[in-house]
This record gives sequence, structure tokens and C-alpha cells, in this order.
Amino acid sequence: MPRSRWRFIANRCRRSVSSIGIAIGIASYGVLTARIARTAVGHLEWLPMSTTGERFERAVAIMERLRAPGGCPWDREQTFDSIKPYTLEETYEVLEAIDNRDWNELPGELGDLLLQVLFYSVMAKEQGSFSIDDVLDRLSRKLVDRHPHVFGDTKADTSADVKRNWEALKVEERKKRLKETETAHGTDSSPAGKTAPSILAGISSAMPSLLEAHKLSSRAAQVGFDWPDMEGLFDKLGEETAELRRHLHEFPAPGPRPEGRGVAGSGRPTVPEDLRVRLEGEVGDLFFVLVNIARYLSLDPESALRKTNRKFRRRFHWMEQRLLENGTTPDRVSMDELESLWQQAKRQEEQS
Repeated sequence: MPRSRWRFIANRCRRSVSSIGIAIGIASYGVLTARIARTAVGHLEWLPMSTTGERFERAVAIMERLRAPGGCPWDREQTFDSIKPYTLEETYEVLEAIDNRDWNELPGELGDLLLQVLFYSVMAKEQGSFSIDDVLDRLSRKLVDRHPHVFGDTKADTSADVKRNWEALKVEERKKRLKETETAHGTDSSPAGKTAPSILAGISSAMPSLLEAHKLSSRAAQVGFDWPDMEGLFDKLGEETAELRRHLHEFPAPGPRPEGRGVAGSGRPTVPEDLRVRLEGEVGDLFFVLVNIARYLSLDPESALRKTNRKFRRRFHWMEQRLLENGTTPDRVSMDELESLWQQAKRQEEQS
């Protein structure tokens, strides 16, 4: 009986990096669970595999093969910058699967997200910056260092204790990184040197705005810059609302109006640029206060808004279906009828 083996052939790539096309040829017969070993150029051979480590090595090997000479032309031409949009897209698809409680889909989405990590790591290895080994080493060290109540002598009986310890450790890590940077560049962080680290350092401005606002206010709260209680936040919300209303007095007649039907923006008054900037700032202030209300309630504002968006989708789609059954569409009925249907959609959802 010949030895069982499967031959794994990477033979095509799709446009999306998350969907690497793979064809599997059967040389004879064998088990589906296998690890791979390098063979001739363009081929990966399947051998018996049993551990998580072997499976991870297989994924790394596949990614390296796709980037190697003779690999996938699309994968080979990608850069750190060109892959960034896919990383964000895959992250949101993971969140989508979790929100939908789609446990069958989630493993695939997590795999797509892991692919992004492998992609960056392989590209970094090619340019001599770091490798997947460095990524894993840093992750392991961070997990151990930030859990002294598990791997050390620190005591933490509640999740609140853990969070306080975690935040204190992150502060120390930031100080350590700054010191290392100063040593490397010969700079001085003393008051005379004027290079003291900002408490907000390390918070990316590229993340979604609601998440960034949450992180900024959380970090500032660590040094006491925070509202004393929820009432203070509601007072601030009222203050910001009043400021927005005050600026609206300058809005050209007949005042703000929804886009309504027809061509977006048609027939609407032209708003002076300086007023538009001020209104944008006031609306941004309102969002920031709402994010802080979510933070006080230990809620994720991004997740809260995403769930509200989905709720709106469901209810509006229900309205569209009812109108379609009556041979019409939303743009052909009155606002009163749409409002009545909306209330029906809410009741129907609450009863289901």
C-alpha cells in the first residue's frame, strides 16, 4: 500500500487577500488533517499533523510561499500600505459575525484577520524588520507582564482590580518606551528638556472616531481629568446642545432642512463656510459627550451605534416589505404613513 499523502497546490489568488484560492490534488489517499512540508517549487506537501503549532507553521509557510518568487503575483506586489484597508475590513467582518452570533462563520472571519497578521509579518521579514516569531514573543511577554496576579505575586480578586493593575502597567510601559527612545536618540525628558510624554501618546488617530474618543477620554481620566459623576455629563450635554442651538440662529432662512426626496441638497440654503465649521465643531462636541456617557456606563460606543444601525436596517426593511406587498415603495407614500409603519415595525420586533 503506498504511503498516504495529499499534495497542496497554491494555484491562484483572488483580488481579496482574505480569499486565497487553493486547489488540492489527491496523489493517493490519506487523512485531511495534515501538516505541510516544502517540496518542489510551487508545491506544498501534506504530512500527518496533530498540534496547533504545526497548523500555525503551515499557515506561515503558505503565506511565505505566496510571497516568494513564482508565487502569487497579486500577493507579491502588496505593501504595508496597500494591505491596511483589508485589515480594517476583516476586523469589521469579525465584529459582524460576533454581533450576529454566527459561530459557524466566525472561525473563517478570524482566519481572515489572522491572515493580515501573517501578511504584515512576512513582509517585515523580507525587509529585515521583524518576523512572526518577534510578534509572538512580544505577545507572550505582554500577556505575562500584564497579568502579575496570575504569573506573579500581585493580588487581584476582582476584574476592577485587574483593570487598575493593567492601566498602571501600561503607564509604566509607556514610560519605559520613552526612556528607551531617549537613550537611543540622546534626548532629555526632564522639564528643562521639554520632551515629557503625553498621557495620550500611542492612541492612533487612524482608528474609528468613536473608539478614539473613548480611548482619549479614558486616558485623560487616569490623571483625574474627568467629570465627577453622570449628572456632570448630562449638564455638559445640555451645555453643548445649547451652544449648537445658538449657532443655528445664524443659519440662512428658512433654517436647516432634511434632504428629503429628489436630488440630495437641491433647494437647500448655502451655509457660509465659517458657520459650517462651527456647526461641525459643536456636533463633534455632542458626540464626544455621548461617548463619555457610554464610557461611564462601561459601554462600547462603537458597538452601541453599530447595533442601533442594524436595528434601523431591520425595521426599515420590514417597512419596505409591507409596502412592497401593497404594491408601493417608501418614496410614494406620506411621512405619516411611514411613521405609522415604523411604529408597527417597532412593536413587531418587541413582540418577537
